[in-house]
Amino acid sequence: MGTGSDTRYETGSGPDHGPAGRSGRFGRIARSPIGWLLAGVAGVGLVSGLTATGPGPVPVLGAAAAVAVYWWVMHRVAGRPTPEIARHGAVREALLGGGIGLGFILVPVLLLTACGGYSFSWAGRGFIPVLWTTVMVQLGGSITEELLFRGLALQALEQMWGSRAAVVITSLFFGTAHLGAAEATLWSALAIAVEAGVLLGAAFLWRRSIWFVAGVHFTWNAAEQLLGIPVSGHTPEGWFTLDVHGPAFLTGGGFGLEASIVPVLVGAAIAIRMLRRAHRSGGIKPRPYKGR
Repeated sequence: MGTGSDTRYETGSGPDHGPAGRSGRFGRIARSPIGWLLAGVAGVGLVSGLTATGPGPVPVLGAAAAVAVYWWVMHRVAGRPTPEIARHGAVREALLGGGIGLGFILVPVLLLTACGGYSFSWAGRGFIPVLWTTVMVQLGGSITEELLFRGLALQALEQMWGSRAAVVITSLFFGTAHLGAAEATLWSALAIAVEAGVLLGAAFLWRRSIWFVAGVHFTWNAAEQLLGIPVSGHTPEGWFTLDVHGPAFLTGGGFGLEASIVPVLVGAAIAIRMLRRAHRSGGIKPRPYKGR
């Protein structure tokens, strides 16, 4: 695999002149990491909330609108470029991430099926309708979630406290955010924090591309949905019906595969490899030094 984008940039601008000609205290607050984080979360979150569960292509159209909002906030509020959503190389990054995400799901599924923990039966639903619905919902959701967690939250926290702290904080928050899901437990939240938070955070530090991380996220969730595996506690209408046998710690129980120890270990192994590559390519930023 190649390294991520070599683009490096400075964030923020001078103390008195913002990208839109703002000056004074308001401009400084808006251009601070907390300022553009809150603005971005409000904008992208609003678009996602209005479109995530819409019919047909609405979730994907909403994701496109969320990308536009993200670009506007970063350029006009934060005063920084956005190489992480560059169109050049986007397809390549998305396909690479998609391959990793698909492997991340299929390896644990095959292992659990071989051990007798999972068995599948054809659900009898329409092949194309299920595929269409899955792609629209999961593609829209993966892009908007990555804009929020890796594009906004991780980069804002990274600017304040460095890459390592940013990954830890966003991972813990990501896991906590899933406590409200059906069948959620403290263990499932911890598992999500490692699998999703650490893995996707490491993926972003390595490639510095939202398209790469969204590709991982999309094929992960889409594969689960198509196989009929609960996605974070929500049982989807996929191509198959899943029967689970064995202890919940191994199979994930009612919460789904994401609460199984198997993908936790697989995800941790992939994340460590990604973090090593990020370190070699200069993608991990130290905590900024603030002298007296």
